[in-house]
Amino acid sequence: MADVSYRELSLNGLWKNNPAIVQLLGLCPLLAVTGSVVNAIGLGLATTVVLVCSNTAVSLIRNVVSDAVRLPAFVMIIAAAVTCIELLMQAYAYELYQILGIFLPLITTNCVILGRADGFASKHALAPAMYDGLIMGLGFGIVLVLLGGLRELAGTGALFASMDLLFGAGAAHWKVVLIPDYQNFLLAILPPGAFIFTGLIIAVKNLIDDRLKKRRDAQKTQTVKGAKRVRVTGTIS
Repeated sequence: MADVSYRELSLNGLWKNNPAIVQLLGLCPLLAVTGSVVNAIGLGLATTVVLVCSNTAVSLIRNVVSDAVRLPAFVMIIAAAVTCIELLMQAYAYELYQILGIFLPLITTNCVILGRADGFASKHALAPAMYDGLIMGLGFGIVLVLLGGLRELAGTGALFASMDLLFGAGAAHWKVVLIPDYQNFLLAILPPGAFIFTGLIIAVKNLIDDRLKKRRDAQKTQTVKGAKRVRVTGTIS
């Protein structure tokens, strides 16, 4: 097993190999429940916790599970973690649990989680596996929240509505109206709006990557042009 670079894991999870906007995994919940910030935060937290728990468990059993039962064992671990999250949400955030609906149990089949369990956690020690699950979950959750914020703002002219569903009665006044007397833009909240805003986020990321690449190429070109040839003469005995 090669040495693990936590810096590289961070860059991959948050930017270069982000599961939502680069790998394009987990698009079903990403597009379906991001009509508001609170929905996005709820699903993002649930996915992150499941990723960390499943990666941890898979790393611990990686040397004792045979290849014949490896994938079924991984699925059982993920399903157990998802069940625990569902029970916790039923107990402490029941209304949000009802809003997220079928997309909570569908975390079990999320390609992001099974992919990290099989592709990374099953090949690495406990600490890197846990960190990989955390950073991949954060990368996925950040995109969820960004998409939810854009759709909620474009659809209602406000942000952070109904935050009490997740954070309790004290968060009921967190709603921020940025555009008073806004005529709701229904398309942004409906599924077509999710596709439109996801495409815009991917386009912006690709634009940033392209500019960074051009800047690096320009720096390399300047370095090559500034190089000098040195001619050495003489004899060596």
